Amino acid sequence: MTTLLDSYREHIVDAHKQPLFLLLVGFITSFVFIRFSVRMIRAQVRWWPGNVTPGGLHIHHMVFGLGFLLLGGIGVFATYGGQPWMDWFGLAFGIGCGLVLDEFALILHLDDVYWSEQGRKSVDAVIFGILFTALLLIGYVPFGALPGEETRWGLITVISVNALASVITLIKGKMWTGLLGIMVPGLSWIGAIRLARPSSPWARWRYTTRPRRRARALRRERLLHRRADRARTWLFDLIAGAPDKVPANHPAAHRVAERMAARATAHLDAHAARALARRQARLADRRTAAAAGATAKFPAADGSAHGAGPGRSHRAQQRRRTVRAGRSRTYAIGPTGLERRPERHPRLRTHTPRIHR
Repeated sequence: MTTLLDSYREHIVDAHKQPLFLLLVGFITSFVFIRFSVRMIRAQVRWWPGNVTPGGLHIHHMVFGLGFLLLGGIGVFATYGGQPWMDWFGLAFGIGCGLVLDEFALILHLDDVYWSEQGRKSVDAVIFGILFTALLLIGYVPFGALPGEETRWGLITVISVNALASVITLIKGKMWTGLLGIMVPGLSWIGAIRLARPSSPWARWRYTTRPRRRARALRRERLLHRRADRARTWLFDLIAGAPDKVPANHPAAHRVAERMAARATAHLDAHAARALARRQARLADRRTAAAAGATAKFPAADGSAHGAGPGRSHRAQQRRRTVRAGRSRTYAIGPTGLERRPERHPRLRTHTPRIHR
């Protein structure tokens, strides 16, 4: 115990890392506590308090996490980061991080997907946050730069290359390798060189015209990544509990399937929709130009720029409405024989006069 206390005093207190250490402790403690709480609520244990529902409104623990985040963040600025307030506010900030990131999937999807497959993103976010904080605590900083080193062009080059490799790794669908590669130099370089996952943006961009490379990526996905995914699923089930097994004919499954299909259709048909809109716009412009040319070709009798006067246009509309309604047309005897008699009102049915010989 004495050795442990001496190590803590040497590596944490004397190195001015106690606020960060308490933040990590609060982070892990709040996540473990809230996961234990929700699993007890899910199991409907009688002796556990249950959800917080004042007035029938279910309050998610993310709301309490936001309160702890505000307390810790504002408190540090209000006290100028002095001791011992810095330690207490670091602990409060860590508790808020654990409570908020535990419902990261709910914030991302704007839906209560806590016990579904989409809810696993919350566990990913929490584990990455804990690893990120732990690496900072033991002395690592992003992109491999160590504190106390002088700024040199070689170090800047290494940081830039590592950042580019991390971005490429993330685009290739290797989330953990890319995120951890930010902290551990060289890890993201391996992920950037290796094949991308078949469902990644890199595969959609680069492997469409390369069937052999896509076949290799699919084969590697079946052999390697599925085993790693099964191991990760087992570990996440152990930590956070297994998700609900929703049957295929469940309404929630239908909603999720419809939402995913709509997103895929919108993504795939966006280019086609834009092309159709451009074709419709060009067709409308051609029709407008043709109508303008016809107007200029047949001027009005009074010398105006319009091709037909208001009376002629009105009579044409009346004739179209009469034919559409199935009404009989009226004729009268004129100097040249049977002539069409103009209707006084489109809705009044007139009778054809009999011709007496």
